[in-house]
Amino acid sequence: MWISLYVQAVTQNKHLYGRDLTLNKIMTLRIILNGKKASIEPLRSAIISAREHAPVDVRVTWEGGDVERLIKEASAEGCARILAAGGDGTANEAVNGLMALPEAQRPELALLPLGTANDFATACEIPLEFDAAIKLAQQGKAIAIDCIKANERYFINVASAGFGAQVTSTTPVALKNFLGGGAYTLTGIIQALNFIPYSGVFRLTDHEEESDIILGAICNGRMAGGGQQLAPHALINDGLLEAMVIRHFPIEALNQVVNEVLDPSITGTYVSRYSVPWLEATSENEIPINLDGEPFRSKNIRFEVIPESINLVLPENSPVIS
Repeated sequence: MWISLYVQAVTQNKHLYGRDLTLNKIMTLRIILNGKKASIEPLRSAIISAREHAPVDVRVTWEGGDVERLIKEASAEGCARILAAGGDGTANEAVNGLMALPEAQRPELALLPLGTANDFATACEIPLEFDAAIKLAQQGKAIAIDCIKANERYFINVASAGFGAQVTSTTPVALKNFLGGGAYTLTGIIQALNFIPYSGVFRLTDHEEESDIILGAICNGRMAGGGQQLAPHALINDGLLEAMVIRHFPIEALNQVVNEVLDPSITGTYVSRYSVPWLEATSENEIPINLDGEPFRSKNIRFEVIPESINLVLPENSPVIS
């Protein structure tokens, strides 16, 4: 009986303070750090302190493509867990780097939030404090979560299309740094005054419709734009994406639209919500799209859930897990 209890304890706590107990060896945590954040002194101190418990390697990015290259390198070296330290863009690059590998070769992923809004980490209840986030990366349990494929790219939090993507891509960096997540709201209000909707067709599992769209949000996570709850009940391991679509509306309907946006339990006249495994959108004009902070444009796009494709380190009882 004691042997059985020991095996059970080992299985449930195999990454305790960086030690892979099932293999009786210390697990090295590989941090992939956004080079723009490398000079933050409290972060450097937190990494040095973490080395008192288990080995920690650091790799610093310099230019585009470095995250994917460093993840491929970590996998080839047998690294079991990486910690992506940066903002939404760094997390997005990490997910795309992992998805470029065969499933059996993907290291587990932990996140150290260093961005402006940190929406995904906040919704997951991943600590924003350096020491706590690194401790979770060393000790925490990895859970298989979904990511969403958008044509040939991937994301784990939210994709915005139309007005939402335009806001994110044109928000000045200085304003983001000064106002934090509120910069997105301020920029959005300014741009909404002159926004032209996109005409197109979108298809779901059970129907197809043509409409003039102001904003589309495709959610795996819950938050975007600096703490705005676009999909407050979304789960990141249920095999579904949560979509919210805001159609073109007359100015006199503004209060109704606001009420429909703020009540996630309803599908109204101008705001519709869907919970589906995939969604396709087509437009005659290129639609601006933003995937976890990474912009691109396309006339045709398919969003599709890839179930349980990333092993993400999460705190116990994270609210985004079913």
